[in-house]
Amino acid sequence: MLVSAEVLRTHLDYTAWASQRLIAAAAQLSPEHLHHDFGTAHRDILETLVHIFAADRIWLARLTGAPQSVFVTDSDRSLTFLQDAWPQLHNNWKEWARSLRNDSVSSALTYKDLKGNEWTQPLWQLVLHVVNHGSHHRGQVSGFLRSLGHTPPILDLVYYYRELIP
Repeated sequence: MLVSAEVLRTHLDYTAWASQRLIAAAAQLSPEHLHHDFGTAHRDILETLVHIFAADRIWLARLTGAPQSVFVTDSDRSLTFLQDAWPQLHNNWKEWARSLRNDSVSSALTYKDLKGNEWTQPLWQLVLHVVNHGSHHRGQVSGFLRSLGHTPPILDLVYYYRELIP
């Protein structure tokens, strides 16, 4: 599959755009709604956002060869922390992505998952996984917001594309 470096950068930018819109929506919630248990894997809105953030962080560490800490720390479990730390993480992704070239996106990366299993995959697959993973869980949070009577922000990729049109 041919994927350009620019396509990967655009989709990483989309991920930052969508995550920031959802964080802004979460900041408007009462503590009861932010922590309402939906009985899902990550239970509530905040924990689902923390999961997306932690995955974004660990994947960047894998791609850059940085040491990996634990997946989620206690300090991650704060909306204030996410509001401060996630934009910086997105900036780190953008900085990393600036060096991508069309001939480098197909290069193989070997990494270990959280269980210690070693995998080797093309770089473009891993970047698109990060984008897709975030979209999946942002969709869950959007559903949680609707079930609590809130209108979630528009996060569709096509709306992001439309914002890019001059």
